[in-house]
Amino acid sequence: MTDTAPRPEDFSGTGPDGRVAVVMITHNRRDEALLALDRLRELPERPHVVVVDNGSADGTADAIRGRHPWAELVASPVNLGAVGRNIGIDRVGTPYVAFCDDDTWWEPGSLRRAADALDAHPRLGVVTGRILVEPGSREDAINAELLHSPVEGPAWMPGPALGSFLAGASVVRRSAFRAVGGFSERLLLGGEEELLAADLATAGWELVHLPGVVVHHQASTVRDPHLRRRHGLRNTLWFIWLRRPLRAALRRTRDVVGSAPRDRVTALALLDAVRGAPWVLRERRPLPEHVERRFVALEESQRSSPARRYVS
Repeated sequence: MTDTAPRPEDFSGTGPDGRVAVVMITHNRRDEALLALDRLRELPERPHVVVVDNGSADGTADAIRGRHPWAELVASPVNLGAVGRNIGIDRVGTPYVAFCDDDTWWEPGSLRRAADALDAHPRLGVVTGRILVEPGSREDAINAELLHSPVEGPAWMPGPALGSFLAGASVVRRSAFRAVGGFSERLLLGGEEELLAADLATAGWELVHLPGVVVHHQASTVRDPHLRRRHGLRNTLWFIWLRRPLRAALRRTRDVVGSAPRDRVTALALLDAVRGAPWVLRERRPLPEHVERRFVALEESQRSSPARRYVS
């Protein structure tokens, strides 16, 4: 399927916007997925929504069919993790796609603002929004880091340049996403964005933070924080070994391992990472110098950030 070109009247004013679709992934969170779809249906942009159910065993797919037949459902028999987003993005033809988790929702008008920015800047690949934590609409700790990103971007950028992004709070250019292969099948879920962001930057795409694009996040109570930390730590190490030059890889490995709790979850994550070393070495492709500079610039904030701790 090729990207379609919506007519100007499709996205003028405050009515439906034909430029942006939404892809949501979910796994064993039936009630939260249903509520997320309630909110998506109320958006003034009226986006085409694709839900990828990652092998849920709690009746999520049937519940969506019954309550939200307007949404396009892909019921995977297995948990694909972030690759579910790749499946969803292949189902739409809009030039831009907003990702949505089952515990996040976009503020009305935000999808339109992201699409306006992507329209205005053809080399922009990803727009990452401002995250408000619910209940209470509190600023997420990561917002300050996004707003004061140390990454240098070109003068035309409409906001702070980023080195990576947060999938559940981002709108991507579909053609750019597909050109670099989307999310890696190896990483499943947890810190999977860093590798994709590096590959987008290597291909010449920019990533930006726009505070006027707002997403709300009410962290699910149905989650395994230890497994998420295990995967996140493993994936961070795999990214470092896959893309960072040797000296930087050694330095970042030391920092990441040194800052992780000394417990069973960390030990399992390290074991997982080492077991993946053969394929990592086969697929290793160090970043070009101009992209590596972005990740060097981020190292201090990664070391000191309260929002990036590998704890559970």
